[in-house]
Amino acid sequence: MLPHCSLLLLLCVARLLSTTSALPFEQKGFWDFAMDSMDSGGMMTMMRDEEEGSAVEEILPPDISMCPFGCHCRLRVVQCSDLGLTEVPQNIPRDTKFLDLQNNHITELKENDFKGLTNLYGLSLRNNLISKVHPRTFVPLKHMQKLYFSKNLLTTVPKNLPASLVEIRIHENRIKKVAAGAFAGLGNMNCIEMGANPIHNSGFEPGAFKGLKLNYLRISEAKLTGVPKDLPDSLHELHLDHNQIQAVELEDLSRYKNLFRLGLGYNHIRNIENGSLSFLPRLRELHLDNNRLTHVPKGLPDMKYLHVVYLHSNNIAQVGMDDFCPRGFGMKRTFYNGISLFGNPVNYWEVQPATFRCVSDRLAVQFGNYKK
Repeated sequence: MLPHCSLLLLLCVARLLSTTSALPFEQKGFWDFAMDSMDSGGMMTMMRDEEEGSAVEEILPPDISMCPFGCHCRLRVVQCSDLGLTEVPQNIPRDTKFLDLQNNHITELKENDFKGLTNLYGLSLRNNLISKVHPRTFVPLKHMQKLYFSKNLLTTVPKNLPASLVEIRIHENRIKKVAAGAFAGLGNMNCIEMGANPIHNSGFEPGAFKGLKLNYLRISEAKLTGVPKDLPDSLHELHLDHNQIQAVELEDLSRYKNLFRLGLGYNHIRNIENGSLSFLPRLRELHLDNNRLTHVPKGLPDMKYLHVVYLHSNNIAQVGMDDFCPRGFGMKRTFYNGISLFGNPVNYWEVQPATFRCVSDRLAVQFGNYKK
């Protein structure tokens, strides 16, 4: 009988030691478990194991970081927005895919702020106070594709951006100059949003966009007085709205033969030189609303794929029968599905019905009322 009692006592002591030596709870371990189980049954099993004292002790490698204090970490997304942070937090998990640091008070990015985050795909720094970026800040981010840097205090484009970058948004900063080679080595870049910066035409040095194969570029709400020179000829969308552009000259659009959409609304354009639009054979949408045009631009009937034209809120007083449609049949590949002419001093009852013979539906033409 005595040996059996001794054996029972030893088993009880072993169980007591195993439960009291368990590691403290860590948030990252919990999220890992949640991703694996994804159901209430797994949670109940864990709770039951803890009650019975049979949970297996997990020993984490020393290089795995916990979630930064105040942040939320789940599914490799680290959300540290709206925390009043003045610097990039430490202890960011190394397997993080998306890091959200928007709406804080960060003023500077240091060299080692993102050290070890080689798996990072997206980084949001929107709405901070960042004015200084170390030249090697982004060097560790070998796989980052999306960088959201809008609403900060940048005066130049950050240096040494990752070659993997596909999209960058740096609008609403204080950028006045884009130096030659500012985007060098970014052959994968597809989209640049850099509107609402106080940049003039002279602020773009020759070669500023050299080597880029962009599809999308927006430089709206800036200080431009003309269409910038030497933009990437690969562009499908170019948005230059809300600037101070006075006119479109013959050679301004000559290199943009791949454009599908051109935005020139909310400028001061009085004249579009004859032949300017002939360089855009693939154009689908043309936005010229809220300018100072006195007539419909020449060349629209020759644009085979054009189907949306915004001309509202100009000074157009007359619309000719051949201003939009070609005379011959079969010359236009797509019919118009949107022509806006409201907000112009043109009397719609004076416009000949045949003017819109290449429009898909009569409701696609918008005249409206004109108010001085």
